[in-house]
Amino acid sequence: MKLIIGLGNPGSEYAKTRHNIGFRVIDRFAERFRITLAGHEKDAFVGTGRVAGETIMLAKPQTFMNRSGDSVAKLARSYTEALGEMLVVYDDIDLPAGRIRIRPSGSTGTHNGMRSIVASIGSDAFPRLRFGVRGETYDDTSGLADYVLQNFTTEEETAVVGSSIERATDAMLLFARGDLKRAMNEFNKTDSQPPE
Repeated sequence: MKLIIGLGNPGSEYAKTRHNIGFRVIDRFAERFRITLAGHEKDAFVGTGRVAGETIMLAKPQTFMNRSGDSVAKLARSYTEALGEMLVVYDDIDLPAGRIRIRPSGSTGTHNGMRSIVASIGSDAFPRLRFGVRGETYDDTSGLADYVLQNFTTEEETAVVGSSIERATDAMLLFARGDLKRAMNEFNKTDSQPPE
């Protein structure tokens, strides 16, 4: 089984915020492959289905972002044999809106949800898909926490966010097939990304 986890905050007030893009990508993947996230276990909404001949569990932790590790550690222990079978999808302020990056491991950067996960599972050696959320108006001297809790602008949604969610689900399909390297080759290329 492969486990794909999207990070976000529970509650309708956060649904369209930059910080919740992980949830949105999971929802789109679930819709595309007819997986229902109706279960609730390990402090997450979960759903399981068959994708590309593989059993896939999708999960959206409900612990709030800064405690994502509480849920992710339980899910990883219960449903994966190795951390390489788990992909975490989350927002990244260091990437322009709509740009995606896939890595087999790496640092947590400034992301508190990822810091919580790494602290809880004791390793950063798991694949991740970073989804850029930095708009043109972002000023890094202002509050990062406030910024990521804002919605994308209408222009960002129209120009890049929707199409990038589709590209992210394409990349997740390659992960589901066991081809993370191909996903990296295809989706990390600059010419496959939205313009900055």
